Amino acid sequence: MARLLSVNVGLPRGIPWRGKTVDTAVWKTPVQGPRQVRRLNVDGDGQGDVAGHGGEQRAVLVYQWESYRFWQSELGRNDFTYGQFGENFTVDGLPDQDVCIGDRYRIGSALFEVTQPRVTCYRVGIRMNEPRMAALLVARGRPGFYLRVLEEGQVEAGDEIVQVGIGPERMTVSEVNALLYLPRHPRRQLERALRIPALSTGWQGSFQALLLQNKSGGATTGNAGLDPASGPPTAWAGFRPLRVMHKIRESSSVMSLVLETVDDSRLTAALPGQFVVLRLQMATDAPALMRSYSLSSKPGEQYYRISVKRELHGLASAYIDDKVEIGDVLDVSAPRGSFTLRSNDGPIVLLSAGVGATPIIAMLHALAAENSTREVWWLHGARCGHEHPFAQEVRDLLKALPHSHSHVSFSSPDREDRQGVDFDAAGHLDIEVLRELDVPRHANFYICGPSAFMGDLSAGLAAWGVTADQIHMELFGPSPAITPGIATSPSRPPHLPDEPSSAGPLVSFARSGLSVHWGSSFQSLLELAEACDVPTRWSCRTGVCHTCETGLVTGTVEYQPDPIDPPAAGNTLICCSRPTGDVVLDL
Repeated sequence: MARLLSVNVGLPRGIPWRGKTVDTAVWKTPVQGPRQVRRLNVDGDGQGDVAGHGGEQRAVLVYQWESYRFWQSELGRNDFTYGQFGENFTVDGLPDQDVCIGDRYRIGSALFEVTQPRVTCYRVGIRMNEPRMAALLVARGRPGFYLRVLEEGQVEAGDEIVQVGIGPERMTVSEVNALLYLPRHPRRQLERALRIPALSTGWQGSFQALLLQNKSGGATTGNAGLDPASGPPTAWAGFRPLRVMHKIRESSSVMSLVLETVDDSRLTAALPGQFVVLRLQMATDAPALMRSYSLSSKPGEQYYRISVKRELHGLASAYIDDKVEIGDVLDVSAPRGSFTLRSNDGPIVLLSAGVGATPIIAMLHALAAENSTREVWWLHGARCGHEHPFAQEVRDLLKALPHSHSHVSFSSPDREDRQGVDFDAAGHLDIEVLRELDVPRHANFYICGPSAFMGDLSAGLAAWGVTADQIHMELFGPSPAITPGIATSPSRPPHLPDEPSSAGPLVSFARSGLSVHWGSSFQSLLELAEACDVPTRWSCRTGVCHTCETGLVTGTVEYQPDPIDPPAAGNTLICCSRPTGDVVLDL
């Protein structure tokens, strides 16, 4: 008979770590006597990061004494106390290889249901004073698991654990854990997991993404269940020389370059919405500038078009505007990115502001090229007619779509701008405009523009009842940082590290416009990015969760430790990789 050995609770507190303060409740302390268990947690317990822990489906974390003994031997330690692994219930019995998702247990007067394996993050490594711990829990198949509280009640150390229900499909915690994190994700197993009603919604979403990836027949690589942003493999590694075929003024501030191959070979057709990275060698004695630009042309194999807005202090945009000439040869990466047009028959709303129209017009080109019968809405915001790129091109494309709608807002129209001809309404494009136009809420929304524009629109759409999976966005600059448990510090422009190296491989952060030399004091590319205040996204820091997965535009890396499941082709996990030569990252 399984038994509850200890009930452990802890509230969030600040823990010093690498010069920062981590808000965490991973330190749990055993309690004496009965303790009430409620729908969201045990009385006296809390979570420092409610996005990653806690909630109805992760109310109680369970870990087994058998695993305690395993880790004592594995790590050569004898200093463990109950709650050592951040668990609420330390139990004798209930091994991960026997307990199934959906199993139900009566403990004391409370009733529980198993919902998912534990999701490990770097904080368990802090608690254990073992940075590899997040990866070890997965690699050794000893994650522990979460319980949902079906009936609230009291529990106490010493209570028997009585199984009162058997989960459908009989998939163990170990099997489900391996299905997400380890290489190989068999379709039959994914379908089995998705038939378990008790499986938490987050894990269901991951398995649905893996199932779609499985059905794609290799069109994508990597682990879509951990990194939904993984796109298809890039057509070539590094950079390829392309010649400037045309240079076109699109507006007072936007210049387009039309690029072709130098040897009359064919280009790989980009997906509508993808971008390329340009390597601009502006001076022979200075590092090249790396910049990411969305493709604005119809997907095809004859040419690529990029459209670049001249920024006030933009070195690269000024160089493209003033110095690049027809016939010049530029180094260009293969198209990449996952902000791409999805195939379905439902309505589609294309929302853009300013030069954010570049990936959006590529989508409009694709829809027109296939004579789409979908309901298509083109909604664009610009300052005035002089700053409105692609105006006539968009009108011509919309004529080819039988169910198209268009609305253009000018925030500050000039005297010569004609309402009803050049634009539809004065003011900013926002959620109220969509409401007034009666845009269908069940559509897929594709949004690109300044960060404030996208943030306001996405929040407005969510408040309007549009679900997160209907909203797709593309950022021109770095993505917002994900630093779980650490308060976001005031934004600071990317910069050289405090003690820059001058001899190591050159690491270029393309979206941030920064190139720095690798130094031996850094353990990973993630640590270098953090030292430069380049916005980063991470969680486990040991190659498990793929939150840090980043496009590797060119160059090679080595891993320490090796990832549990490799990233997509053309990507790297920056939390555990180091450059073996010059690299360019999509950061």
